[in-house]
Amino acid sequence: MHITTLQALRAMYKPANERALKKEIPSLDVHAVQFIGLSPFVVLASGGADAAHPSLDASPRGGEPGFVKVLDAQTLLIPDAPGNNRLDTLENIVATGQLGLLFMVPGFDETLRVNGRAVLSTDATDLQLFADAQRAPTLVIRLTVASVYLHCAKALMRSQLWDASRHTDRTALPTMGEMLRDQIQAFKGETIEVEPQAVMLERYRQSL
Repeated sequence: MHITTLQALRAMYKPANERALKKEIPSLDVHAVQFIGLSPFVVLASGGADAAHPSLDASPRGGEPGFVKVLDAQTLLIPDAPGNNRLDTLENIVATGQLGLLFMVPGFDETLRVNGRAVLSTDATDLQLFADAQRAPTLVIRLTVASVYLHCAKALMRSQLWDASRHTDRTALPTMGEMLRDQIQAFKGETIEVEPQAVMLERYRQSL
C-alpha cells in the first residue's frame, strides 16, 4: 500500500514533540555560527522547477573548517570549488532560488540544517573573501537564511559514522574508474578507458 495523503501519513505517527517544533529558528544564532565555523563538510540539497521531471540534487562540498562564511545572522556564502562542471546544484538555484544545507562536524553526531533563498554571486567583494594563493572561485552561492535548526544525533549514532573501527576497507568496492566503466557500458553502450585510482586521486589533488 502507498500513503498518498497527509492525513493518512500523520495518522501513522505521534505528533511532533514540543521541543522538535520549537527548535526551528529564523536566523543564525551564536551556536549555529560556531557549528558552521567548525564544519569542513556540507551537503547542498536543491531541486529544479519542473515538477513533472524534477532535477533533484544533493551535492557534497568540503574545505577547511569554516570554509562556508557567515556574513551576518541572515547571510551565508559558499564558494564554488572546481568540480565536474555538471552544475546540477547551480542550475537548480538559477531555476528556483531554493537551497537546503546540512552541515557536519567530524566527531559530532549532531548536524545543523539551514534552509533559505540562494543566488549565484560574482560580486568582487564576495569572491575576494575566498581568494587564496591558488585561485578565487568562479562564483559564490549567497544564501539568505529562512530557517535553522540542529538535527538530533540519532542517524549518526545508528550509523556510527565516525567510528574508525567500522570504516569499510576501500577494496570492498572496485575503483571509481572501474565502476564508471561498467555503468557507462551497461547504460550507454559505450566503452571508456579505466583511469587508475592513483592517477585519479592525483588529478583531484591538483584541483583541490
